[in-house]
Amino acid sequence: MSISKKQKRKKFEDTIGAIYSIAIYTILYIPVFVMMIFSFNNQRYNYYWNGFTTQWYSKLFTNSAVIGSLWYSIVIAVLATVISVAIGTIGALGLKKYEFRGKKFINNMLYIPIIVPEIVMAVALLIIFMKIGLALGMGTILIGHCTFCIPYAVVTIKGRISGDGYSLEEASMDLGANRIQTFLNVTLPSIMPGVMSAAFLSFTLSIDDVVMSNMLAGAKNSTLPVLILSMNKSGVTPDVNALTTIMILVIVFAMILNNLIKYALKKRNKAEATI
Repeated sequence: MSISKKQKRKKFEDTIGAIYSIAIYTILYIPVFVMMIFSFNNQRYNYYWNGFTTQWYSKLFTNSAVIGSLWYSIVIAVLATVISVAIGTIGALGLKKYEFRGKKFINNMLYIPIIVPEIVMAVALLIIFMKIGLALGMGTILIGHCTFCIPYAVVTIKGRISGDGYSLEEASMDLGANRIQTFLNVTLPSIMPGVMSAAFLSFTLSIDDVVMSNMLAGAKNSTLPVLILSMNKSGVTPDVNALTTIMILVIVFAMILNNLIKYALKKRNKAEATI
């Protein structure tokens, strides 16, 4: 009888969990699906559905402002990702492997750019740039993005570093490899999942940023989120919805491809282990 009650309770909890999950995912993804549907709306401003059309996808590539802002955002995001991951990898290895004075202070300071509201960081950087006479533009946006991407990269990579790699590094050095060879062939492959996670996170944070980009942008160019924010005052046109739909489909395709590659590698490693 007690087993039956436990089974009923578990079934009830599973049902509640499933309903809760469905409700959360529905709230999260309904706006995305609505946006994707309205990218095919035959009306310039998406106040109501006026019929099906694909004209906005062709007009998208003739919209120089949107395409220019997209490439501007991608360039900044790629540069911010490379810089943040490079500094984050070195910083994470140093903070994890070595003991030095001020280590605890640095570890605590890493969380300040994460905790402090972004508008505060943006205003502080804007004041600094104005004081030193640095012109606003791509360089200032890049510096701003790196200030909040680097802490995330350090924390992500540091969490992936384990003590098992130390013995492998020592073995590599004992076999005659120098520090650079050991880093490239032993250390980096062992922390590569953390590095890739930091890269994806940094890229997402950078290309999605509005506050920092809006405060530190110059008069000539703006990133895509800032452009869409400015469009929101007069109404976002369906070509922006079309661009966002394409970006979502590319991300979904990349995720599926990533999972297929992981599955193939896991299957190959399992086959090699049985030989």
